[in-house]
Amino acid sequence: MRTIIRIVSRCDVCLLQEVRDSKQKAIPLLITELNRHDSQNQYDYVASERLGRTPSYQEQYVFVFRIGSVTVTDQYQYLDMLRGDEDAFSREPFIVRLHTRKTAIRDFVLVPQHTTPTNATKEIDALYDVFLDVKKKWKTEMVMFLGDFNADCGYVAKKNWQHVRLYSNQAFLWLIGDAEDTTVRETTTCAYDRIVVHGEAFAKAIVPQSAQPFNFPKEYGLTEEQALDVSDHYPVEVELKAGSEHLGGHTLLIVLMAFFIST
Repeated sequence: MRTIIRIVSRCDVCLLQEVRDSKQKAIPLLITELNRHDSQNQYDYVASERLGRTPSYQEQYVFVFRIGSVTVTDQYQYLDMLRGDEDAFSREPFIVRLHTRKTAIRDFVLVPQHTTPTNATKEIDALYDVFLDVKKKWKTEMVMFLGDFNADCGYVAKKNWQHVRLYSNQAFLWLIGDAEDTTVRETTTCAYDRIVVHGEAFAKAIVPQSAQPFNFPKEYGLTEEQALDVSDHYPVEVELKAGSEHLGGHTLLIVLMAFFIST
């Protein structure tokens, strides 16, 4: 838990994925410990329902955020019922709308997605339909997609990328590139985890070169074995430019934490 606290407390907004806590106790405990650890800030969270096609394996998306830095102004669970493409996602996105007074852009939307590896191409492509749904519902195009897309190492064939609308449409900027390694194991080099933003305005609001994996084992002096007790993925993070009246940036961090397991 200590390493998780250190990672999450670095940022203003943190997406946790692969949360499999059926007793619903792990996240409240995390928030309590965060607030105890960081006396300068207070944290809260919003969470999706438990998602998955089978009762035996379900996950939640959880957004942890600093109170005072950002406000969750709206949220909804995407209805995976698009005619002709029903049930496109194993874990359909839980979408949140945020407001902040600190950054160059004040209002934006976060769309998380943890794809099923064997269906990664289809699920990443279907995120374009989610974008259209957000645009229609909230009348905004300031959208960031983030999560474990399983977007590398054989799960998405190179020949199939041209058929992924989120990739082929030049209005979307992929901030974590194919050459990055988002995995902890030294034996793998895979860019599974991605951050994608829509539109020129959002792209201009990103601090250049700030989108990157966070090598927490190196930062905290952990062995590979110790790091794997936390996650087998590096967090990926991005910094948004501050507004003209503020100094510094506004960081968004994604953390994949499968250790939140309760039997």
